[in-house]
Amino acid sequence: MALVQKVSSAFVAQVRNVRPGYVVVHPNRQKAICKLTRLVVVLLLVASVVLMLMLTIGGWNKLQGLKPINFVWCLVYVLLAGAILFKWARGLLPIAALFAILLMIIAIVASTGLAGTSWFDRDHSGFASPDSLFGGTGLSPNVLGSITVLLIPVEIALIVFAMIGFAQGWNVEQEVPEDEARKRGLKTIAGGPEAATA
Repeated sequence: MALVQKVSSAFVAQVRNVRPGYVVVHPNRQKAICKLTRLVVVLLLVASVVLMLMLTIGGWNKLQGLKPINFVWCLVYVLLAGAILFKWARGLLPIAALFAILLMIIAIVASTGLAGTSWFDRDHSGFASPDSLFGGTGLSPNVLGSITVLLIPVEIALIVFAMIGFAQGWNVEQEVPEDEARKRGLKTIAGGPEAATA
């Protein structure tokens, strides 16, 4: 019976065969529109985190269940923003859009009162005002309702810009002559072997 050895290549470094005198670059990352899209996506993720924290902290005692999920969601958004900003992680853009879709649906349900009482309904007599996470008086129901409504266009914008960024091809690699890359100021990710001198 022959011995079979299973080899996994998941942890093997990627091998690039680059011609001598050439380097590998990401040309799309140098375009102003790609840089702007990346910045807009990161800012929308940060704005979403700020709005979610305002809702969570400002209406703490009136939120129904799953309060820790709000903090986990904020942490996920911060991690996504960091990876997109510092690593040009194009693959995370659809994940950001997915989370934005889910949060938009939750914001629509919460702002319209489809699942019970909306924040705006709590501004009438008979409802206690919300307390904050830290025990003091929380934000007013109208402010909390307005923040919930504001989350909807922010998440729609996040979905749109994340998909625009995904279509821009931030991950495209191109071999260019080393001199050209230096002249254009392109950041290289791999280089060819040094040319042999005779």
